[in-house]
Amino acid sequence: MSMADRIFISNCRDILSTGVWDTNFEVRPRWADGSPAHTIKKFGIVNRYDLSKEFPILTLRRTYWKSAVDELLWIWQKKSNNIKDLKGHIWDSWADENGSIGKAYGYQLGIKHKYPEGEFDQVDRVIYDLKHNPASRRILTNLYNFEDLHEMGLYPCAYSVTFNVSGDKLNAILNQRSQDMLTASNWNVVQYAVLVHMMAQVAGLKVGELVHVIADAHIYDRHVALVKKILRNEPLEAPKFTVDPEVTDFYAFTRDSFKVEGYKYSEFTDTIPVAI
Repeated sequence: MSMADRIFISNCRDILSTGVWDTNFEVRPRWADGSPAHTIKKFGIVNRYDLSKEFPILTLRRTYWKSAVDELLWIWQKKSNNIKDLKGHIWDSWADENGSIGKAYGYQLGIKHKYPEGEFDQVDRVIYDLKHNPASRRILTNLYNFEDLHEMGLYPCAYSVTFNVSGDKLNAILNQRSQDMLTASNWNVVQYAVLVHMMAQVAGLKVGELVHVIADAHIYDRHVALVKKILRNEPLEAPKFTVDPEVTDFYAFTRDSFKVEGYKYSEFTDTIPVAI
C-alpha cells in the first residue's frame, strides 16, 4: 500500500467517524442547483510524507498528475493569474470574462520585494536562499495577502510553504486553510511533492519530508457516498517518480521533465460534483 493511500484512508475514516457537520451554520459554497454545500470536517490534520522513500500519489483512484503539475507550473513558474495560461479548466468558475482570477496565487508569487541582497519575487527569493543561505529559518512563501483578498477570485487554499534544509535534505511544510478531501487532497500533495523535488534539484539537495498541515479537512455532503466507495478499493504499490537530472534551472522545468512509471490505480468513473 502506498503511503498516500494509507494516509488518505486514515484521514477519511477519521473524518467520517468522528468529524463534525456544519449543517447548523450558513455556508458560502453552493452546488450547481443552488443548494448549500455542507461538510463534515476535522480540524488540524497533519500528514507527513517521506519523499526520499516514495512518491505520494493515490492508487485508490487516479490522480491526473500531469494536470496537477501543469497547475503548479502555472502558479510557481509563470506566476500567472490568468486561466488562458493554463492547459486545464479547473479554474474556470473563479475567473472573470478576461480569464483573470484577480490578485491571487501566481500574482502574489510574482510581486517583487526589496532585500539587502537585491530585488526578488517570492519564488526567486526561495531559490536564492536555498543556494546561499541554506541554514536560514526564513525560507518561505505566503499567498495570503490581506490587502489583496478583496481582489481575488478565490482566497488561497494552499497558502504558505516553508522550506527547511536539514543536512543535505530539503524539507517543506505546506499550510492549507481548507481541503476538499475528495477532489483536491492528493492533487495538492502531488503538486507540492513535485515542487520539493524541483527546488531540491535546483539547489543541489536531496528530497526529505513534505509535511501537510490542513486547518479544515472536510468531505462535502454529496461526496460522502463517493468517498466510501473509493475506500473499498484495494490499495496498490506506489509508482516510481523521476525528474530529468539535466534540468538545474527552475524555470526550465516542463511537465515533461517528470515521469511516473508503473502507476497502477483503481478505476473510478463516477461524476464528482464540485461546490463553488
